Amino acid sequence: MAYTLEGETGSWEVVCGLEVHAQVISKSKLFSGASAEYGAEPNSQVSLVDAAFPGMLPVINRECVAQAVRTGLGLNAQINLWSRFDRKNYFYADLPQGYQISQFAHPVVGEGKVEVTLPDGSTKEIGITRLHLEQDAGKSLHDQDPTKSFIDLNRSGVALMEIVSEPDIRSPEEAGAYLTKLRQILRYLGTCDGNMDEGSMRADVNVSVRKAGEAFRTRCEIKNVNSIRFVMQAVEAEAKRQIGIWEAGGEVVQETRLFDPSKNETRSMRSKEDAHDYRYFPDPDLLPLVLTQDFVDGLKTHLPELPDAKTARFVREYGLSAYDARILVMEQATADFYETLAKGRDAKMAANWMMGDFFAALNRTSTTIETSPVSAANLGALIDLIADNTINGRIAKEVFEAMVETGDHPADIVEKKGLRQVTDTGAIDAAVGAVLTANADKVAQYKAGQEKLFGFFVGQVMKAMAGKGNPALVNEALKKKLA
Repeated sequence: MAYTLEGETGSWEVVCGLEVHAQVISKSKLFSGASAEYGAEPNSQVSLVDAAFPGMLPVINRECVAQAVRTGLGLNAQINLWSRFDRKNYFYADLPQGYQISQFAHPVVGEGKVEVTLPDGSTKEIGITRLHLEQDAGKSLHDQDPTKSFIDLNRSGVALMEIVSEPDIRSPEEAGAYLTKLRQILRYLGTCDGNMDEGSMRADVNVSVRKAGEAFRTRCEIKNVNSIRFVMQAVEAEAKRQIGIWEAGGEVVQETRLFDPSKNETRSMRSKEDAHDYRYFPDPDLLPLVLTQDFVDGLKTHLPELPDAKTARFVREYGLSAYDARILVMEQATADFYETLAKGRDAKMAANWMMGDFFAALNRTSTTIETSPVSAANLGALIDLIADNTINGRIAKEVFEAMVETGDHPADIVEKKGLRQVTDTGAIDAAVGAVLTANADKVAQYKAGQEKLFGFFVGQVMKAMAGKGNPALVNEALKKKLA
């Protein structure tokens, strides 16, 4: 069912497109040799080019171009062998050149598409309009002094990919799914780390509303939203604001707005500039960017297996459900961990352990898959101990908790704590006999037809054996005695 928002005049459809700014993973900046590393002391990574000293000329970074092409290939997009850099003119304190070198009329990457999976399991294709390269501006700091603003130019000149979607998004959920999938693809490709809290990926959210069947109405842009959750909230908040204006007989004015998460509302920032306001013109210091098909084909040959292909392979090779496969493929490190774990083992059991106890432990201990005290090899060894009947499933959970605390090998924990499963039928028969003798009244009830008591007897025998009895043998012994 299509997502709509209800107003006084009936249902309204949301129309949304995202412009995602993704910082390119590269050692140096787009047009200078200064470091692009995050977190350095203010103004410690600024070349004469970044600071716009007179006579300093930009030189294109080949790796940044390659990263943009890899991203375009990962988005099933057209790679333009001829593209051009333009100057986008505007004046701000953290833009020392007085212009930004960007691509306007001729981007390096053209139309593409991203398939997203929505919460109800359905899929939808979101179109990509373009991907262009541009340099980032510096950063203005307004909270360092009560009367002054400070400028940090470390970010000035860092390479950005601006990825512009078609206005195909129709709900906050679709916006969240698109941004999640885009971030996943970039991280798999290794072209952007997707760390939204560090500002290396941020979204401008374009929102309008309309009645069913209408042409597009006026849109507004919400700038620099830095989390997937905030993007979803901003879409809904801005749509509701616009519905209120239209239904009151007003007109939505095209403008740039900011989202305030604490108040869950957008507020005006400035009237929206059109392209001519920026006085774009070709950058006279840079030749057009000309790529060869061999260069593009070489990059395509070395692309990693991307999320959709990996998901399909996990379903095919490991017999997983599409849902389980998508969870395990969400991050490259998670997928690699699973493949190590599942190799030569019951693939479904490996998936259950990973998505159950293992993920729960990561959340509980605030660790990542890379820093987990339980390695894929050790978790696999635990599954092996269950498979060869050294321990049962109940004991395995106890062993796993000890592994989380100590990082020890499961076999060492089993021996140290004396947790080896009891498979001695004589010992099991003795425990069964003792439990049935102690519960003669319940045995009588069972034989009178209350067969649900069987689970009670199993529990009592396992308790008497400190959980170490082999469940299958315990069940077999009980059935024999009760018969």
